[in-house]
Amino acid sequence: MTDTLDKPAARRSGGRAARKAARSAPLTEAQRPIRAGMEGGRYKPLTDDQVQRIHSAAFQILDEIGISLAPQSGIEAMTAYGAVYSPEDGRVRFPAAVIDKALGDAARNITLHARDPKHDLHLSGHKVHYGTAGAAVHVANVETGEYDESTLGDLYAAARITDQLDNVHFFQRCMVARDIVDNREMDLNTIYASVNGTTKHIGTSFTEPDFARDALKMLNLMAGGEDKWRERPFMSNSNCFVVPPLKFATESCEVMEVCIRGGMPVLLLSAGQAGATAPAALAGTVAQAVAECLAGLVYVQSIKPGHPAIFGTWPFVSDLRTGAMCAGSGEQALLTAACAQMGRFYDLPTGSAGGMSDAKYPDQQAGAEHGVTNVMAGLAGLNMVYESAGMYASLLGFSLEGLIIDNDVLGQCLRCVRGIEVTDEKLSIAEMKAACLGGPGHYLGSDQTLSLMQTDYFYPDIGDRSSPKEWLERNKPVLIETAIARKRDILGETSRALLSPEIDAAVRAEFPIRLDLLTGKLMG
Repeated sequence: MTDTLDKPAARRSGGRAARKAARSAPLTEAQRPIRAGMEGGRYKPLTDDQVQRIHSAAFQILDEIGISLAPQSGIEAMTAYGAVYSPEDGRVRFPAAVIDKALGDAARNITLHARDPKHDLHLSGHKVHYGTAGAAVHVANVETGEYDESTLGDLYAAARITDQLDNVHFFQRCMVARDIVDNREMDLNTIYASVNGTTKHIGTSFTEPDFARDALKMLNLMAGGEDKWRERPFMSNSNCFVVPPLKFATESCEVMEVCIRGGMPVLLLSAGQAGATAPAALAGTVAQAVAECLAGLVYVQSIKPGHPAIFGTWPFVSDLRTGAMCAGSGEQALLTAACAQMGRFYDLPTGSAGGMSDAKYPDQQAGAEHGVTNVMAGLAGLNMVYESAGMYASLLGFSLEGLIIDNDVLGQCLRCVRGIEVTDEKLSIAEMKAACLGGPGHYLGSDQTLSLMQTDYFYPDIGDRSSPKEWLERNKPVLIETAIARKRDILGETSRALLSPEIDAAVRAEFPIRLDLLTGKLMG
């Protein structure tokens, strides 16, 4: 009896030691349970027939209605490519043949580069990447309970935090630096703050074409020369080239032309709002977004065939009772997933919005809305899930603490995207025999458990999985307070992404840089 009791005790002790060793052993990127670029695509909200009908509708929209308000430079480029301009109503129309031509010329399997190559994003198939985006005008200050105007320092802080979050794969401008009034200075300082905050891929917008030209000069300096920038452009232009329904945004199109010629990848962003600037019917909203982005694809190919462009079908949802945006809704999740499916139909690198919330701060509503919309986008195989972390108040507010909490949410979403591997080994028949036929009757400490505990299971960074007893012993930690502490830890360190002193000095000598990198405040 003593021998029988002793053996399990020794097995449990060995199991604990092995588990501790397994936890401390570093994993290679390929061994991690989740990582950027995991393959989604298992969820399809549309049937094959529905995809074909939306595709046909988009072609019909472009042929019969077309898009108005193109700049003269765009009209000249697109008509030379095969589009048709009608002076009578000022609209550019797109026969099926010209759309097919653009689809043939479009870049596929593109890479969005980062300053650090380990953060490069490979956009092909159903590979999923989560990141920030947006133009929030407020920062949700959970420490004071106020909504403050967002500043350049807030943007810099968001970039620095993103740089240390494993499950936030890229940083697109998420807040407007409202403490800089001049639009040129705001555009340039947005780039400066973002680049010094993170080595991940960055996305931003430009107010005017001349500002984009200035930004490209600065990016060439930061990259170490124009040739190095063009070889590895680490920033993309988020471009709202259309004003739905079916109108080109003239100045944004001119900005896009500058970015294309300057070697910067572009996100073709169509952001209609169902029930307001897009049809209330969800199928109509998707069809309009697809049509607008196909027109954008023609535009890009007419300027430079094969230029890297992301198919940014990015429709939003209205609460039809009030007209207010409801970005965290189930309808939003469906729209985003359907847009992902349409992007895969065309085999184009595709981006859309997920992970937004209508809640004002990180709370139960926000967690539910972020989780539902992000996981559906990932399961649908969306290549770039924008707005996925830190976004509140229907895109009006951004929370640094929420960004940190969402890193855990995205980890859970990525684990769902990865799915379940079914192999002879993972069906675990041998382990069942060992455990049940004369074994300990459990799998704690088994070789398979120890080998899979780190490679197949995701563990949250700040989420609390302790028992009620342990929770009490730890003085009942609150998630938002843990996030605040983590924020302070990150921002208490020097940014890991700072430009070299030589490049920084060159940038500051030529451009009106306002950010003090030590304090995160404006200078002068």
